[in-house]
Amino acid sequence: MANERMTVSRPEDILGYVPHALGLWPEESLVAMTLHGKTLGATLRVDLPPDSGPPRLAAFAGKVGEYLAADRTADGVLLVVYSGSGWDDGTVARRNRPLLQAVGEVLDAAGLTLRDAWLVGPGHWRSAFCENPACCPWPGHPVELIHDSRLNAEMVFRGSNVPAGAATGSEEVPGPFAGQDEPGLAAEEDAALERIGEVWRGRASLGAMLDAWFRVLDGDCGSPALGTVPAAFLRACLRIPAWRDAVAVASAAGRDTACAGAEAFGFFRAGTLPELQLPAELAAPAAGSKPRSSSGRSSPVNQRAAKDPAALLRYGDVLLGLHPAVPDWKRLDALDRLLEDLAARGGGEARAAALTLRGWIHWCRGSGTFADALLCQAEAEEPGYRLAALLAELVHRGTLCGWAGNSGAAWRRFGGAAA
Repeated sequence: MANERMTVSRPEDILGYVPHALGLWPEESLVAMTLHGKTLGATLRVDLPPDSGPPRLAAFAGKVGEYLAADRTADGVLLVVYSGSGWDDGTVARRNRPLLQAVGEVLDAAGLTLRDAWLVGPGHWRSAFCENPACCPWPGHPVELIHDSRLNAEMVFRGSNVPAGAATGSEEVPGPFAGQDEPGLAAEEDAALERIGEVWRGRASLGAMLDAWFRVLDGDCGSPALGTVPAAFLRACLRIPAWRDAVAVASAAGRDTACAGAEAFGFFRAGTLPELQLPAELAAPAAGSKPRSSSGRSSPVNQRAAKDPAALLRYGDVLLGLHPAVPDWKRLDALDRLLEDLAARGGGEARAAALTLRGWIHWCRGSGTFADALLCQAEAEEPGYRLAALLAELVHRGTLCGWAGNSGAAWRRFGGAAA
């Protein structure tokens, strides 16, 4: 269904698309959507600047322009300002005109045409530029027109559901974990980590571990509900930083890339190591996986990696969304769901790792809001967790994931459907 199109015919259709594309109903935000002719491209949401002084607006507009310039084939932009201010006294358009003008000037300098802009408040929406009371009477159109739009109904039919007025997307970003941890999980997890010991430094062990994860991610384990023993093993894997990162890299870029990067980083130890013991539920070979030698010898791609400094760069490039050209979004989506389950079962370092990888996935999707929330939860769970801190710095600096900035590689919430 990757080539399926949804038709936009009215402004309320575009405004109905935005919350589904973002997974939340924006609040005090600027949303920008790139256009390729008459086709919608990337969707960007940023918090409104705290003040409307010229220096602040210039810096804000410049940053928005940098983000949108990443969509190199775009030729136009649509803007939507979501704000609750200025509707009671009729000043909403005047309040936001300087911001829209600043962004418009940056877009014009970049060769992007500002096609249209709207203002959306708690109860009404209106054009940001039209002042003709005949077609744009005050205060505007009721927000219900957005909720009742044909495109919004189409999105709901496809399985997306953003409740009317949901301003935070809290149903997707988990709140504090208030329930009890799964009985027996912590002890089983510690035992699994002890059994792994130094085995994680073996080449064959890395491959076997990734196959176990792929078996779950690709749905080869039968019931979607993991038992305590396999869940404890997967959580133990997340407590080994090299394996945690390999799971992320392999899910996005494939098993060979993860193994080559581990080889280039020098994770493996020379000599014979015991064979990794997998839980019975995870032990069967993953569908389509390449056979591995029981001797633990590295595959040809791993042998090349040891002599190829580029393998080191490529490993980091995956985490920054620069390689491959298009990641395996289906597997990354499955990883996000699995990590959500693993994080809910118990606390400690494994939960922090699961939350951190979920934050990375959401950052890769282009959702800095969800990424920041998840990374903050990881920090609260395990203060000083290094990977969470590094990723949070990227998010706070406004760094855009490489895939999110490329319309041909960006994650699509609806399985490839475009508007």
